[in-house]
Amino acid sequence: MKAILRPGRRTSRHPVDEVLPPGKLAVYGFQHVLAFYAGAVIVPILLANSIGLSTEQLVHLINADLFTCGIASIIQSVGFWKVGVRLPLLQGVTFTAVSPMIAIGLAAGGGTDGLLVIYGAVIVAGLVTFFLAPFFSRLIRFFPPVVTGSVITIIGLALLPVAAADATGGAGPTSDPTNGKNLAYALGTLALIVLIQRVFKGFMATVAVLVGLVAGTLVAWAFGDAHFGAVGGSDWVGVTTPFHFGWPQFSIAAIISMVVVMLITAVETTGDVFATGEIVEKRIGREDVARALRADGLATTIGGTFNSFPYTCFAENVGLVRLTRVKSRWVVAAAGAIMILLGLIPKAGAIVAGIPHPVLGGAALAMFATVAVVGFQTLAKVDFHDHRNVVIVATSVGLAMYVTAQPQVAQAVPGWAEIIFGSGITLGSLTAILLNIVFHHLGKDFGPAVAGQPGDSIRLDQVNTMSREEFVETFAGLFQGPRWMVERAWEMRPFTDTHALRRSFQEALFSGSHEEQRQLIESYPQLGSQFVADGLSGEASLRDQSARGLTFLNEPDRDELAAITEAYRERFGFPLVISVRDADSFDRIIEQGRERLDNCENQEHAAALLEIAKIAGYRFDDFLSDANPIHSARTRWSSTR
Repeated sequence: MKAILRPGRRTSRHPVDEVLPPGKLAVYGFQHVLAFYAGAVIVPILLANSIGLSTEQLVHLINADLFTCGIASIIQSVGFWKVGVRLPLLQGVTFTAVSPMIAIGLAAGGGTDGLLVIYGAVIVAGLVTFFLAPFFSRLIRFFPPVVTGSVITIIGLALLPVAAADATGGAGPTSDPTNGKNLAYALGTLALIVLIQRVFKGFMATVAVLVGLVAGTLVAWAFGDAHFGAVGGSDWVGVTTPFHFGWPQFSIAAIISMVVVMLITAVETTGDVFATGEIVEKRIGREDVARALRADGLATTIGGTFNSFPYTCFAENVGLVRLTRVKSRWVVAAAGAIMILLGLIPKAGAIVAGIPHPVLGGAALAMFATVAVVGFQTLAKVDFHDHRNVVIVATSVGLAMYVTAQPQVAQAVPGWAEIIFGSGITLGSLTAILLNIVFHHLGKDFGPAVAGQPGDSIRLDQVNTMSREEFVETFAGLFQGPRWMVERAWEMRPFTDTHALRRSFQEALFSGSHEEQRQLIESYPQLGSQFVADGLSGEASLRDQSARGLTFLNEPDRDELAAITEAYRERFGFPLVISVRDADSFDRIIEQGRERLDNCENQEHAAALLEIAKIAGYRFDDFLSDANPIHSARTRWSSTR
């Protein structure tokens, strides 16, 4: 009996779920740890110095922080049940919590007494976050691209000063912007990362940051600027135990303050999740946000138990994912395992801590800037013809940069508001969310102006309620002759924004039959004809052709263009259609016409449709420009700078 062979079912695995070989997992994971390390330990250092903890207690906090960071990162990237977003997101202590925790600790008397009250608030806030996660995720409709793009951009831009501070030797008394060595180490590390990514491909390009950090550190060590003396004085093994400093104490005021911190952190986490989704090309939904926030809540509760602090997704490593293009979440899981190991082996942590600040700052400049680039990419989806979106982005980014550049501003507001004004990321993110609600969710949503003149403009909500006849009359000028394209575009209502309205005309154009499309092509006037110059083919044609001077050609140029257009019509039976606004010169129009004479009729039919689509796109921009003169003037001014 012959066996019946059936083709096996092919399974496609998303790059996020790809399990890399152990060697690559270890190398890529270690790269994440190096990029993350300085940010991971800075919070316990700041807190310990502020509330009066001893050096021995600080060492324990750092070990506990690394240990819990590892656990939190594995929970977020690997996930279980409904916990963990299962993306390459590394977890770290949120900077948003620093000021409130210091205030809580000092109010409780400082030292370990203050620390115990902090841990009580952290544990409760983590539990609250865990149980509120599904409710917060339902607010995802308040995070359109104008909000997420603003938040992601703000995260990247607000982190750049942190990288710059490291590049100058570190924040505080160690900073020395005039030190030539610091500049050389930072720029040298950055240049090496860029060079590796330019010259190499494959594995070498993906570990560019790791190579830059190692090479920069070795050079600094050779010149006596990297010190590893702390390695000899560190223990081989250091285990953090639950409630090492004593049982947590619970204060209502401290708990409320920390819950507010976690709600603000939830906004940042949401932005990081959307940013990572953009990078790894995975759609983010409501349940993904809920999973990420549950992981934050659980990790924060574990942090309070194991002598650490509130956790969130670390934007620093979002930038690394974008820079290296390594999308596997198991790389972050490997980084988590390495951090757990570092938390248990203080000597290993001391080695990593020996990386000089300027070297780390040089690498961070590249990583943080790539986060901002992801924000730019998200904002590219935003309809900026809607002036409300311009206001949302400009105001939120402006306020974020204001408090980032002038952090002392936080001292000018009441104590309860310091948590908001103390962070550019927090202030900018909340501003983007609130303004989006005010402009797009409160009151009637009129939408952007898409046609008409100021004072008598037609807005998107009016377009969506137009009759077929009104719609056709308004937008018929996008095309010459037949109106079937506009009639079919009307059937695609409602339009969510100007991008959707623009796409409807394109889809309608290419959905026509061959005969309909041929009739449309034949309706376009001859290039450079007196008929167009006299305005007899319509204002739109006059504007199109005058953009490249076709309506006032000298006699030799007019004769040359006429010869080509006549030869073209004789060859194909329909006029030569070119979107002249795409051509940078008259000579390019002539060249394109001659080249197309050698094509077959079917190819030219398709080419003519593409040119008509381009012409309609420019005419649509004219509609928007006439209806939004302020936006158009701003766009033209910025494009000339």
